[in-house]
Amino acid sequence: MKILKKITAFVSRYMAAIVILVAALALFAPSSVRFLKTSYVNPLLGIVMFGMGLTLKPGDFKVVFSRPKDVIIGCIAQFTVMPLLAFLLTKVFNLSPELAIGVILVGTCPGGTSSNVMTYLSKGDVALSVGMTACSTILAPILTPALTYVYAGQTVDVNVWSMFLSIVQVVILPIILGFLINHFFKKFTEAVVEILPLISTLAIVAIVAAVVSANSANLMTSGALIIIVVILHNVLGYLLGYVIGKVLKLDETKCRAISIEVGMQNSGLATSLANAHFAQYPLATIPGAVFSVWHNVSGAILANFFARTADKK
Repeated sequence: MKILKKITAFVSRYMAAIVILVAALALFAPSSVRFLKTSYVNPLLGIVMFGMGLTLKPGDFKVVFSRPKDVIIGCIAQFTVMPLLAFLLTKVFNLSPELAIGVILVGTCPGGTSSNVMTYLSKGDVALSVGMTACSTILAPILTPALTYVYAGQTVDVNVWSMFLSIVQVVILPIILGFLINHFFKKFTEAVVEILPLISTLAIVAIVAAVVSANSANLMTSGALIIIVVILHNVLGYLLGYVIGKVLKLDETKCRAISIEVGMQNSGLATSLANAHFAQYPLATIPGAVFSVWHNVSGAILANFFARTADKK
Protein backbone atom coordinates (compact mmCIF):
# COMPACT_ATOMS: atom_id res chain seq x y z
CA MET A 1 0.00 0.00 0.00
CA LYS A 2 2.90 2.38 0.71
CA ILE A 3 4.19 1.89 -2.82
CA LEU A 4 0.71 2.61 -4.22
CA LYS A 5 0.50 5.78 -2.13
CA LYS A 6 3.86 6.95 -3.48
CA ILE A 7 2.76 6.23 -7.04
CA THR A 8 -0.51 8.09 -6.38
CA ALA A 9 1.37 11.11 -5.03
CA PHE A 10 3.63 11.13 -8.09
CA VAL A 11 0.71 10.80 -10.52
CA SER A 12 -1.28 13.51 -8.73
CA ARG A 13 1.65 15.91 -8.87
CA TYR A 14 2.42 15.32 -12.55
CA MET A 15 -1.08 14.52 -13.82
CA ALA A 16 -1.09 17.27 -16.46
CA ALA A 17 2.28 16.17 -17.86
CA ILE A 18 1.21 12.50 -17.91
CA VAL A 19 -2.01 13.30 -19.79
CA ILE A 20 -0.07 15.39 -22.34
CA LEU A 21 2.53 12.66 -22.88
CA VAL A 22 -0.09 9.96 -23.39
CA ALA A 23 -2.08 12.20 -25.73
CA ALA A 24 1.08 12.86 -27.77
CA LEU A 25 1.82 9.13 -27.89
CA ALA A 26 -1.72 8.38 -29.05
CA LEU A 27 -1.48 11.10 -31.70
CA PHE A 28 1.93 10.27 -33.19
CA ALA A 29 1.99 6.51 -32.52
CA PRO A 30 -1.69 5.51 -32.38
CA SER A 31 -0.97 1.79 -32.80
CA SER A 32 0.82 1.76 -29.44
CA VAL A 33 -2.44 2.42 -27.57
CA ARG A 34 -4.90 1.00 -30.09
CA PHE A 35 -5.84 -1.71 -27.56
CA LEU A 36 -7.80 1.03 -25.78
CA LYS A 37 -11.08 1.12 -27.68
CA THR A 38 -13.57 3.99 -27.74
CA SER A 39 -16.15 1.49 -26.47
CA TYR A 40 -14.29 1.62 -23.14
CA VAL A 41 -15.08 5.33 -22.66
CA ASN A 42 -18.39 4.84 -20.82
CA PRO A 43 -17.11 2.23 -18.32
CA LEU A 44 -13.98 4.32 -17.68
CA LEU A 45 -16.04 7.43 -17.03
CA GLY A 46 -18.24 5.38 -14.70
CA ILE A 47 -15.11 4.47 -12.71
CA VAL A 48 -14.18 8.16 -12.39
CA MET A 49 -17.70 9.04 -11.24
CA PHE A 50 -17.74 6.13 -8.78
CA GLY A 51 -14.50 7.48 -7.32
CA MET A 52 -16.08 10.91 -7.01
CA GLY A 53 -19.01 9.34 -5.15
CA LEU A 54 -16.64 7.62 -2.72
CA THR A 55 -15.27 11.02 -1.69
CA LEU A 56 -18.68 12.63 -1.11
CA LYS A 57 -20.20 12.96 2.35
CA PRO A 58 -23.54 14.40 3.50
CA GLY A 59 -21.60 17.39 4.86
CA ASP A 60 -20.46 18.26 1.34
CA PHE A 61 -24.03 19.30 0.56
CA LYS A 62 -24.24 21.54 3.62
CA VAL A 63 -23.07 24.55 1.60
CA VAL A 64 -26.11 24.14 -0.68
CA PHE A 65 -28.42 24.86 2.26
CA SER A 66 -26.21 27.17 4.31
CA ARG A 67 -25.18 29.35 1.34
CA PRO A 68 -27.76 28.72 -1.39
CA LYS A 69 -27.12 32.12 -3.02
CA ASP A 70 -23.46 31.30 -3.75
CA VAL A 71 -24.28 27.86 -5.18
CA ILE A 72 -27.15 29.20 -7.30
CA ILE A 73 -24.92 31.95 -8.72
CA GLY A 74 -22.24 29.38 -9.52
CA CYS A 75 -24.60 26.88 -11.16
CA ILE A 76 -26.35 29.55 -13.24
CA ALA A 77 -22.94 30.77 -14.41
CA GLN A 78 -21.93 27.16 -15.18
CA PHE A 79 -24.92 26.43 -17.39
CA THR A 80 -25.10 29.81 -19.14
CA VAL A 81 -21.51 30.91 -19.74
CA MET A 82 -20.00 27.69 -21.09
CA PRO A 83 -22.87 26.61 -23.41
CA LEU A 84 -23.18 30.12 -24.85
CA LEU A 85 -19.40 30.42 -25.31
CA ALA A 86 -19.35 27.05 -27.05
CA PHE A 87 -22.13 28.08 -29.44
CA LEU A 88 -20.49 31.43 -30.25
CA LEU A 89 -17.10 29.81 -30.89
CA THR A 90 -18.63 27.31 -33.32
CA LYS A 91 -20.07 30.25 -35.27
CA VAL A 92 -16.98 32.48 -35.11
CA PHE A 93 -14.73 29.67 -36.38
CA ASN A 94 -17.39 28.28 -38.73
CA LEU A 95 -16.90 24.74 -37.40
CA SER A 96 -18.27 21.73 -39.24
CA PRO A 97 -21.35 20.08 -37.64
CA GLU A 98 -19.31 17.19 -36.21
CA LEU A 99 -16.80 19.50 -34.50
CA ALA A 100 -19.55 21.92 -33.47
CA ILE A 101 -21.55 19.25 -31.63
CA GLY A 102 -18.39 18.15 -29.80
CA VAL A 103 -17.63 21.70 -28.63
CA ILE A 104 -21.26 22.30 -27.60
CA LEU A 105 -21.31 19.03 -25.62
CA VAL A 106 -18.25 20.21 -23.68
CA GLY A 107 -20.04 23.49 -22.96
CA THR A 108 -23.29 21.91 -21.75
CA CYS A 109 -21.65 19.41 -19.39
CA PRO A 110 -21.35 20.00 -15.62
CA GLY A 111 -18.20 21.03 -13.75
CA GLY A 112 -15.11 18.85 -13.94
CA THR A 113 -14.09 16.40 -11.23
CA SER A 114 -10.64 17.95 -10.79
CA SER A 115 -11.98 21.48 -10.22
CA ASN A 116 -12.18 20.89 -6.46
CA VAL A 117 -8.47 20.08 -6.27
CA MET A 118 -7.59 23.13 -8.37
CA THR A 119 -9.75 25.33 -6.13
CA TYR A 120 -7.94 23.98 -3.08
CA LEU A 121 -4.56 24.70 -4.68
CA SER A 122 -5.72 28.21 -5.60
CA LYS A 123 -6.70 28.92 -1.97
CA GLY A 124 -10.29 29.35 -3.08
CA ASP A 125 -13.56 28.38 -1.43
CA VAL A 126 -13.36 24.57 -1.58
CA ALA A 127 -16.76 24.02 0.05
CA LEU A 128 -18.41 26.15 -2.63
CA SER A 129 -16.49 24.31 -5.37
CA VAL A 130 -17.59 20.90 -4.05
CA GLY A 131 -21.18 22.12 -3.70
CA MET A 132 -21.19 23.49 -7.24
CA THR A 133 -19.73 20.29 -8.69
CA ALA A 134 -22.30 18.18 -6.86
CA CYS A 135 -25.25 20.38 -7.85
CA SER A 136 -24.23 20.83 -11.49
CA THR A 137 -23.68 17.05 -11.77
CA ILE A 138 -27.13 16.34 -10.31
CA LEU A 139 -28.69 18.85 -12.72
CA ALA A 140 -26.76 17.47 -15.71
CA PRO A 141 -29.26 14.71 -16.75
CA ILE A 142 -31.84 17.45 -17.39
CA LEU A 143 -29.81 20.50 -18.37
CA THR A 144 -27.11 18.90 -20.54
CA PRO A 145 -29.53 17.26 -23.03
CA ALA A 146 -31.86 20.29 -22.98
CA LEU A 147 -29.08 22.81 -23.64
CA THR A 148 -27.52 20.55 -26.28
CA TYR A 149 -30.88 20.50 -28.05
CA VAL A 150 -31.21 24.31 -27.80
CA TYR A 151 -27.73 25.04 -29.19
CA ALA A 152 -27.26 22.12 -31.60
CA GLY A 153 -30.76 20.80 -32.33
CA GLN A 154 -31.07 22.76 -35.57
CA THR A 155 -27.79 21.33 -36.89
CA VAL A 156 -27.87 17.69 -35.76
CA ASP A 157 -30.47 15.28 -34.41
CA VAL A 158 -30.42 15.44 -30.59
CA ASN A 159 -32.26 12.67 -28.71
CA VAL A 160 -32.87 14.37 -25.35
CA TRP A 161 -34.39 11.34 -23.62
CA SER A 162 -31.61 9.00 -24.71
CA MET A 163 -28.97 11.47 -23.49
CA PHE A 164 -30.81 11.79 -20.17
CA LEU A 165 -30.67 8.02 -19.66
CA SER A 166 -26.98 7.89 -20.60
CA ILE A 167 -26.03 10.56 -18.05
CA VAL A 168 -28.04 8.81 -15.34
CA GLN A 169 -26.35 5.48 -16.11
CA VAL A 170 -22.79 6.72 -16.57
CA VAL A 171 -22.70 9.57 -14.03
CA ILE A 172 -25.52 9.61 -11.48
CA LEU A 173 -25.77 5.89 -10.64
CA PRO A 174 -21.98 5.40 -10.11
CA ILE A 175 -21.88 8.52 -7.90
CA ILE A 176 -24.84 7.28 -5.83
CA LEU A 177 -23.22 3.85 -5.48
CA GLY A 178 -19.93 5.42 -4.38
CA PHE A 179 -21.75 7.73 -1.95
CA LEU A 180 -23.66 4.83 -0.37
CA ILE A 181 -20.52 2.69 -0.01
CA ASN A 182 -18.72 5.63 1.60
CA HIS A 183 -21.63 6.09 4.02
CA PHE A 184 -22.16 2.45 5.01
CA PHE A 185 -18.67 0.98 4.56
CA LYS A 186 -16.37 3.69 5.83
CA LYS A 187 -13.51 1.32 6.60
CA PHE A 188 -13.40 0.20 2.98
CA THR A 189 -13.50 3.81 1.78
CA GLU A 190 -10.71 4.85 4.16
CA ALA A 191 -8.58 2.01 2.81
CA VAL A 192 -8.92 3.01 -0.85
CA VAL A 193 -9.50 6.76 -0.76
CA GLU A 194 -5.78 7.60 -0.85
CA ILE A 195 -5.29 5.78 -4.15
CA LEU A 196 -8.45 7.13 -5.81
CA PRO A 197 -6.52 9.90 -7.61
CA LEU A 198 -4.37 7.20 -9.22
CA ILE A 199 -7.42 5.24 -10.41
CA SER A 200 -9.21 8.36 -11.70
CA THR A 201 -6.10 9.61 -13.50
CA LEU A 202 -5.52 6.25 -15.18
CA ALA A 203 -9.16 6.20 -16.34
CA ILE A 204 -8.95 9.76 -17.73
CA VAL A 205 -5.64 8.99 -19.45
CA ALA A 206 -7.17 5.86 -21.01
CA ILE A 207 -10.18 7.86 -22.28
CA VAL A 208 -7.88 10.45 -23.88
CA ALA A 209 -5.67 7.77 -25.42
CA ALA A 210 -8.64 5.85 -26.85
CA VAL A 211 -10.23 8.91 -28.47
CA VAL A 212 -7.02 10.51 -29.74
CA SER A 213 -5.63 7.28 -31.23
CA ALA A 214 -8.93 6.54 -32.97
CA ASN A 215 -8.93 10.01 -34.56
CA SER A 216 -5.19 10.64 -34.97
CA ALA A 217 -5.38 11.10 -38.77
CA ASN A 218 -8.15 13.70 -38.52
CA LEU A 219 -6.36 15.45 -35.67
CA MET A 220 -3.27 15.87 -37.82
CA THR A 221 -5.26 17.90 -40.31
CA SER A 222 -7.66 19.85 -38.08
CA GLY A 223 -5.99 19.59 -34.67
CA ALA A 224 -4.73 23.21 -34.57
CA LEU A 225 -8.22 24.61 -35.04
CA ILE A 226 -9.69 22.35 -32.35
CA ILE A 227 -6.93 23.28 -29.90
CA ILE A 228 -7.49 27.02 -30.46
CA VAL A 229 -11.25 26.68 -29.91
CA VAL A 230 -10.77 24.55 -26.79
CA ILE A 231 -8.23 26.96 -25.26
CA LEU A 232 -10.48 29.97 -25.91
CA HIS A 233 -13.51 28.15 -24.51
CA ASN A 234 -11.67 27.20 -21.32
CA VAL A 235 -9.83 30.49 -20.71
CA LEU A 236 -12.89 32.66 -21.42
CA GLY A 237 -14.85 30.43 -19.02
CA TYR A 238 -12.31 31.12 -16.26
CA LEU A 239 -12.38 34.85 -17.00
CA LEU A 240 -16.16 35.25 -17.17
CA GLY A 241 -16.67 33.08 -14.07
CA TYR A 242 -14.32 35.34 -12.12
CA VAL A 243 -15.89 38.52 -13.49
CA ILE A 244 -19.40 37.34 -12.58
CA GLY A 245 -18.25 36.77 -9.00
CA LYS A 246 -16.68 40.24 -8.84
CA VAL A 247 -19.72 41.98 -10.38
CA LEU A 248 -21.95 40.32 -7.79
CA LYS A 249 -19.50 41.46 -5.06
CA LEU A 250 -18.55 38.00 -3.83
CA ASP A 251 -15.32 37.72 -1.85
CA GLU A 252 -12.06 36.70 -3.53
CA THR A 253 -12.12 33.04 -2.45
CA LYS A 254 -15.62 32.59 -3.90
CA CYS A 255 -14.61 34.31 -7.15
CA ARG A 256 -11.72 31.88 -7.54
CA ALA A 257 -13.97 28.88 -6.92
CA ILE A 258 -16.57 30.04 -9.45
CA SER A 259 -13.88 30.90 -12.00
CA ILE A 260 -12.33 27.42 -11.84
CA GLU A 261 -15.66 25.63 -11.57
CA VAL A 262 -17.08 27.40 -14.63
CA GLY A 263 -13.93 26.99 -16.74
CA MET A 264 -13.28 23.31 -15.98
CA GLN A 265 -15.82 20.95 -17.54
CA ASN A 266 -16.58 17.25 -17.19
CA SER A 267 -15.10 16.75 -20.64
CA GLY A 268 -15.02 12.98 -20.11
CA LEU A 269 -18.81 13.07 -20.10
CA ALA A 270 -18.78 15.16 -23.30
CA THR A 271 -16.60 12.51 -24.95
CA SER A 272 -18.85 9.73 -23.67
CA LEU A 273 -22.01 11.41 -24.99
CA ALA A 274 -20.40 12.15 -28.36
CA ASN A 275 -19.29 8.54 -28.66
CA ALA A 276 -22.68 7.12 -27.66
CA HIS A 277 -25.11 9.49 -29.40
CA PHE A 278 -23.23 11.09 -32.29
CA ALA A 279 -21.21 8.14 -33.61
CA GLN A 280 -22.04 9.25 -37.16
CA TYR A 281 -19.78 12.26 -36.46
CA PRO A 282 -16.37 10.74 -35.56
CA LEU A 283 -14.74 14.11 -34.84
CA ALA A 284 -17.39 14.96 -32.22
CA THR A 285 -15.37 13.08 -29.58
CA ILE A 286 -12.22 15.14 -30.18
CA PRO A 287 -13.09 18.46 -28.43
CA GLY A 288 -13.83 16.60 -25.19
CA ALA A 289 -10.56 14.67 -25.37
CA VAL A 290 -8.53 17.81 -26.12
CA PHE A 291 -10.34 19.67 -23.32
CA SER A 292 -9.42 16.84 -20.92
CA VAL A 293 -5.77 17.41 -21.71
CA TRP A 294 -5.80 21.20 -21.77
CA HIS A 295 -7.92 22.05 -18.71
CA ASN A 296 -5.63 20.05 -16.41
CA VAL A 297 -2.73 22.19 -17.65
CA SER A 298 -4.58 25.52 -17.54
CA GLY A 299 -6.22 24.68 -14.20
CA ALA A 300 -2.84 24.05 -12.59
CA ILE A 301 -1.44 27.30 -14.04
CA LEU A 302 -4.45 29.33 -12.89
CA ALA A 303 -4.41 27.74 -9.42
CA ASN A 304 -0.73 28.61 -9.09
CA PHE A 305 -1.43 32.21 -10.16
CA PHE A 306 -4.31 32.59 -7.71
CA ALA A 307 -2.23 31.08 -4.87
CA ARG A 308 0.66 33.46 -5.55
CA THR A 309 -1.62 36.51 -5.54
CA ALA A 310 -3.20 35.28 -2.31
CA ASP A 311 0.25 34.97 -0.69
CA LYS A 312 1.13 38.52 -1.74
CA LYS A 313 -2.08 39.88 -0.23
